[in-house]
Amino acid sequence: MGNQRYSYIVFRCVIMSAIVLLHCTTTSTVVARPPDKGKGRWQLLRNSTGVVAMHMALTHRNTVIMFDQTGSGPSQYPLRRRYNGTRCKATHHDQSDSSCYAHSIEYNILSNGIRSLNIETDTWCSSGSILGNGTLLQTGGYGAGYRRIRYYEPCRHCNWRQSKELLSTDRWYASNLVLPEKDRVIVVGGRGTFSYEFVPKSSHRDKTFDLPLLHRTYDRKVKGNNLYPFLHLSSDGNVFIFANRDSILLDYKRHRVVKTFPRIPGDAPRSYPSTASSVILPLDHRDGFKTVEVMVCGGAASGAYTAAKEGKFLEGSRTCGRMVISGINVVDLEILSVITGNKHKWSMEEMPGPRLMNDMLILPTGDILIINGVKRGCAGWNSAASPSLQPYLYKPNKKHGKRFSILKSTKIARMYHSSAILLPDGRVLVAGGNPNNKYALSDVPYPTELRLQAFVPLHMDRKFDKTRPQNVSVYYGGGRGVGYGAEFGVNFWLRRKPVNVKFSVYKPPFTTHSLSMNQRMVVLECKNMTRGKGGWVNALLKAPPSANTAPAGYYMLTVVNGGIPSISQWVRFMHA
Repeated sequence: MGNQRYSYIVFRCVIMSAIVLLHCTTTSTVVARPPDKGKGRWQLLRNSTGVVAMHMALTHRNTVIMFDQTGSGPSQYPLRRRYNGTRCKATHHDQSDSSCYAHSIEYNILSNGIRSLNIETDTWCSSGSILGNGTLLQTGGYGAGYRRIRYYEPCRHCNWRQSKELLSTDRWYASNLVLPEKDRVIVVGGRGTFSYEFVPKSSHRDKTFDLPLLHRTYDRKVKGNNLYPFLHLSSDGNVFIFANRDSILLDYKRHRVVKTFPRIPGDAPRSYPSTASSVILPLDHRDGFKTVEVMVCGGAASGAYTAAKEGKFLEGSRTCGRMVISGINVVDLEILSVITGNKHKWSMEEMPGPRLMNDMLILPTGDILIINGVKRGCAGWNSAASPSLQPYLYKPNKKHGKRFSILKSTKIARMYHSSAILLPDGRVLVAGGNPNNKYALSDVPYPTELRLQAFVPLHMDRKFDKTRPQNVSVYYGGGRGVGYGAEFGVNFWLRRKPVNVKFSVYKPPFTTHSLSMNQRMVVLECKNMTRGKGGWVNALLKAPPSANTAPAGYYMLTVVNGGIPSISQWVRFMHA
């Protein structure tokens, strides 16, 4: 602890005495930006993970937790012993006993290895959040897992732990969001459930709270289209909730709706099983983090669920909608043009093709990657066709009509129950896919997919290493993290003079069913930046002002120079 404080003091001295003083947004005539036509490339990491990655989460120890439902029968990861210690034998009974197979794994990014984990109750279509200390909180599921709360604390030999506490009601196909308070989470919705609740509860009387939005958006014909609602934390501390085609801003402390937003245009439902995807665009220090904009892309056609039951797969939606859900303190004048006073309006545009069951990830550049999914049908067992093999790149700061580009295709279909997450090294990990209710490796239109891939965006290509910030280190005073509003240091090496340097932090999500729960990027203020001898650059950054802007926890910090991002390093923001 003393060495860390000493390093921070030395860092501050270097800041004050460095040879060259730079503005944090230094400009130059040479800007090495990746061309728009760049396609990226794919890597095959493993031929089998053994377990379908229906759910996936990155930990601050650079491991990835993947897990499937436990009721799907035997996976492709056999165990020598059950977790109760009894041996699994080569008998017909044990070969068909699901307890002789793993249903959760931990993937090590550096070694490319996996180890099995034990989940006691069924996690089928559950939800999760990563708490402030890096522990994965996991809620709900199916059957005996309906009301279960589980924890996974990342460590070398750790395993899943099931809490004795229970949810107040069944949470199957529910969503999860970390709140500004320390390690408190809101859980919203679920099949046949039209309410929200909190983990942990503030008192024994703190049960569930009815949410009229979920009643209003429920489609009886499909028993859903309001499931897995999209949740985003606004920087004013309220919660944005989107279900089907409608959305509200909820003051969860007072249990009242403070805003009702206009319905997203078009007749395509966006929530499960129609299954679009959503992100909150990066928050920026330049306007005090006050402009909060959400984006929703894709979804099934109206009537797709009924048609799929008859073997007809309707073409999905190709539209995306963007809407500012906060006030009008905006940097982008084009955004301002769609807001009048306190009124909010969806700005619509089209993707290069129809898409649903897609994942949306914020890249270190601030661009949005749309990956995985299908072109026709809806979510559910064998309810879709025509896999979407081409990722799309969306650049939110370009002019309307010029924001989308098509990236390099994969040869592996990633359909129902697939996931994708951003890794610290800039790659996107892609796994899973199983439209069958069991592990089916052959004799079906779309077999269970166990191969593990990484998509490498063009900006991570080695030809940009001359511009890429390298050897990034994070420095702060004594303690286990950075307090809100505090200053901390970042040190990195550049081969050339800095070019329009930006610093962002990214909260890794819990991903499942095209939702990246709690995904968040925040562009930080740089107080000053100095360049010394040998290409070393020191920057003094200011942490987010409060947990409303960035809930407590571990974030991936990235230095972006001339549009080229560094490999990310972990930083932790903490309550005082």
